[in-house]
Parts: sequence; structure tokens; C-alpha cells
Amino acid sequence: MDYSKFISATAAKKKPSGISEMRKFLVNSSPSLVWLASGMPNPDRFPFKDVKVELDDGATLHITEDPLKAALQYGPSPGYLPLVSQLKTMVERDHAPPRWSECDLVVTVGAQHGVCSALHVLLNPGDYVVLPEPCYSDVLCMLSGMDLQYLAIENDEEGMCPDHLRATLNRAITSGQGGVPKAMYVVPSACNPTGTTMSHKRRSQIYAIAHEFDIIVLEDDAYYHLQYDDEDNLPPSFLSLDVDGRVLRFDSFSKIISAGLRVAYVTGPKPLTDAILTQMHSSIICGPMLSQVLVSELLKEWGEEGLKRHTAKLRKFYRSQRDAMVLAASTHLTGLCEWAIPKGGIFLWLKVIGVKDTTDMLMERGVTHNILLIPGREFSVDSSKPNQYMRAAFSCVTPEQMMRGMENLAGLIRKEIDLQNNQD
Repeated sequence: MDYSKFISATAAKKKPSGISEMRKFLVNSSPSLVWLASGMPNPDRFPFKDVKVELDDGATLHITEDPLKAALQYGPSPGYLPLVSQLKTMVERDHAPPRWSECDLVVTVGAQHGVCSALHVLLNPGDYVVLPEPCYSDVLCMLSGMDLQYLAIENDEEGMCPDHLRATLNRAITSGQGGVPKAMYVVPSACNPTGTTMSHKRRSQIYAIAHEFDIIVLEDDAYYHLQYDDEDNLPPSFLSLDVDGRVLRFDSFSKIISAGLRVAYVTGPKPLTDAILTQMHSSIICGPMLSQVLVSELLKEWGEEGLKRHTAKLRKFYRSQRDAMVLAASTHLTGLCEWAIPKGGIFLWLKVIGVKDTTDMLMERGVTHNILLIPGREFSVDSSKPNQYMRAAFSCVTPEQMMRGMENLAGLIRKEIDLQNNQD
């Protein structure tokens, strides 16, 4: 593929950092090499000399002298090299990308940093971008200042609708206003906010349309390990279907190890990951090495089977949380709301039957009823339209709190319906 046509004008002009590029010479360098190239502080002057972290199983991670020096220093922009190697092994094992020899991987400061970097690398002002409706709210925040045109695609119980996608693309292209999108953003597993998961068939249909219309697929899969089905029976990722080399896949440790460590990674065609890397050179130099070393040491301690045991426990926990939330909703919201039972993730997407828009109800009156949720308008590509939906997160509340929260929400909805009827 010719990737130059996908690169934004700004990204095409961006100059890579010569200093960052030179750090590659430190890898397996000669002991005789005298390094006078970059302004790295002397690690012997750092006040930290030893790091030990106790794990929940009683084991202790001990970051010894050499990894600790790497953790406290500027590092390679693509990421801490042992971690990069571990992640590449994981990607090849879990997804077996058809064009793996042409792919590369870059560690990012959370998946959102990777997605944001990719959007700036790919899109010029005025470009079209394909988005699901509803869409993850922070992606809409990223896009809001970029002066883009949105093609919002309806979702059903399996996510993005292929028929609506094809029809919308055809209309945009035949409009004669430059409506040929470069990029399409998808959340295929336990989508935020809806909780929907695309089947194998649906992913293949969406990928086939991306192939037909020559679109880069941005696969944001932060909830990949929080799908409630056994990991051996998960639908294939878009990256695993990518026979063309048109998928950038974003993975994250935020939901399975720690959100605060801010360690994620993007995998895809090397020309595109190189452009993201150049973007990183001029913005962050490198990600936080201490976080990356900690994740690397943890993965080394656990091994493949240890990671599988950990994610299996997470799936069991969040499945039980989901069940408790659905029970609370069934107990108090039946007749007031509609919802689909999510197959993964941490959210329940609720439609309020008798309320035209949930925004004022939740933002102005929710706190006085001791309940807060995110109004659906926050996830609308066109936020000027009324929205009957709202998103409830069940990750950090107890079943008792869920039951009380849904009872409070039911009271709020009934009062909102009365208020709405009186205004009419």
C-alpha cells in the first residue's frame, strides 16, 4: 500500500528528532563506546536506589540495578526494549497478523495517547472520518478542535451496521465535496459506551468495506481482555483479519494491570507507526520508563500462563459485577428503561423510555437524588440532538450500592417524566 496518501500534511512535514534516533546506537553497543550525544542526566545521581513492589499473590517484584537505571532515564521513543519485545510476542501469539513482517509496535502513554497521535498523523482539516454512533466521548473531544467532517454510523446489537456504513460512504463520495474518508474508528469489543461486541462475521463485513473504500481502521480494543467469554473463543481482531495492512490496533494495560501506570501500545503498518513515533519525538520524547519497566518485570514474573490466570480472574469478577448491575436495573428500572446485556467491559447502556433527553436530568438534578451517570449526549457525534440514553459504570461499586443507585435513579426518572409532562 501507498501510505503517503494517508499521512496528514502536518505529519508529512514533521521532522524526526535526531537525538532520539541516535539512541538506537546504545542498543548492544560496544563497552568502549563513549556517548557524548544527548543531554541525559547522570543516573548515579538519582536518589532512588532500589524498588520493590509486592503483588497481590504475595510475590515481590524487585527491580534490580540495571533495569532501575533504565527505568529512571530517558528511554527509546518506541518503548523500553525488553517490553517492546514481550509485547510483540503477545501480539503475534494473540492475533497472528497476516502481514506481521511489515508491522511494528510503539508503546504509548495510554491507548488514548496512541489514538490521538494517530488521528493527528492521518487527518487534515476538512477530512472525513468514520465514527460509530454513539462514540467514545474522549475521542469526540480529541476530534473537536481538528475541523473535520464526521460520518456517523448507526450501531445495532453487534456494533457498527455494515449496510448503513456502505450507504453513508457512497453518499459522501458521490456528494462531490471530497467525502472520501481516510480513517474509521471502531471499538469492537465491549464498546464504550454501549457494551456491544462485534461478532466474527460483523468484523469481517466492516473490514471488507474498509478494503473496498481504502480506509485505515483504527481498532481501539481496551476491553479485549474483559470480554466475558473464554479467551480461547474470542472473535478475531481486525488486526488478525488485516490482509491489506490497513489496521492500527490500540491495546492497553489500563483495564487489566493499572490505569495510573499509563502503558499501552499501538501495532500496525510500519510507515504509520513510524509517523506516530515522529509525533512522539516532538511531544513527549518517550513514555514513562518506570511504568514500562514495572510492566515488563511483571509480565516476566507471570509468564504467559500467569497473565491468562490474571485476566481469567478479571473476567469472572467483572461478569459478576455485570450480573449484579443487571439485577439492580431489572429490580428498579423495568418499565422505565431499556437495555441490552453487555458481553464484556464495565458499562450498562440505558435508554430512558419516557424522557426526551437525559442531560439536564442527570447533570442538574441527579446529584440531588444521590445518583450520577453520564448522559448519552456526551457520546453523540451530533450533540445538538436530544438523547434518551445514559451510561452506568459498574466497575467500582458494590452490589448493594448498585441496588441503591438504581432505586435512586428510578425516583429521578419518575420525577423527570412528571416535570416533562407539566412543561408540555
